[in-house]
Amino acid sequence: MAPSIAPPRIGRRSLLAGVAALGTLGTVGSFGTLGCSRVSADSGVEGGDLLDRLRAQGVVRLGIAGEIPFGYIDKDGELTGEAPELARVIFKRLGVDRVQPVPTEFGSLIPGLNSQQFDVVAAGMYVNPERCQQVLFADPDYQMLDSFVVRKGNPKDLHNYSDIVKKKAKLATGTGYAQIQHAVEAGYKESDLLIVPDQVAGLNAVEAGRVDAFAGTAVTVRLVAKNSRKAEATDAFAPVIGGKPRGDGGAFAFRLTETKLRDAFNVELHKLKKSGEVYRILRPFDFTQDEMTDLTAKELCRG
Repeated sequence: MAPSIAPPRIGRRSLLAGVAALGTLGTVGSFGTLGCSRVSADSGVEGGDLLDRLRAQGVVRLGIAGEIPFGYIDKDGELTGEAPELARVIFKRLGVDRVQPVPTEFGSLIPGLNSQQFDVVAAGMYVNPERCQQVLFADPDYQMLDSFVVRKGNPKDLHNYSDIVKKKAKLATGTGYAQIQHAVEAGYKESDLLIVPDQVAGLNAVEAGRVDAFAGTAVTVRLVAKNSRKAEATDAFAPVIGGKPRGDGGAFAFRLTETKLRDAFNVELHKLKKSGEVYRILRPFDFTQDEMTDLTAKELCRG
């Protein structure tokens, strides 16, 4: 069963830029130039009419951030990741046959969505109250805890942020990661953190002995440490925020006006959750059964 964790009040981490940085807004690498890629302006129809327009077009544009395993272009130039693969299935059920990637930086996903550069954010974005003021979230398709990359054998016996503080261990994490706040909440000085570009740099720092641990999401840490001869991943744990263990939930995001599309998406998402199909789709990207979730966007938006 999934661990019992309270909803987060923090933003999602900014993870690996990955192999997917093949384009910017308006271009999609091997998928060709989108050219005039903006979708039509909001119609003013109550609940929005984007779903009808997508069905007529036969294609939905997905904003991705080039982050493994959330949404990226693989070495063969193909769109993949947990969110795009789930989007393929759900939009097919909604009568939209094709998905088309629009790569951008993680920080540009919400502005890009709201400036109509694409139709939906498909990047496993964490749901939090601040983002809920800017976009409309589907219910989360996964929940996530933290983990550390440590040297083989975990010589300092580090299993959570309290261990890091008590043992005066040197900690690294990534630029913009939620784990910065998690560490600070536990009493670690932010000025003492080594901030690196991504989890690959974090792994390198641990292997070279520059830090004792690198903090990231459990799935990211598992993937980056999998083939290392010098480092390993710790078990996942819930960071303590405001005195309580907290977890994050990642979801698709839509423009605030598009409630009809979000609601239709949620209907199909919940069918896939009930049948176990969500787990089947996410499992190849190293997600576990414990990371499946019944969290809702409503409770996460409350913080």
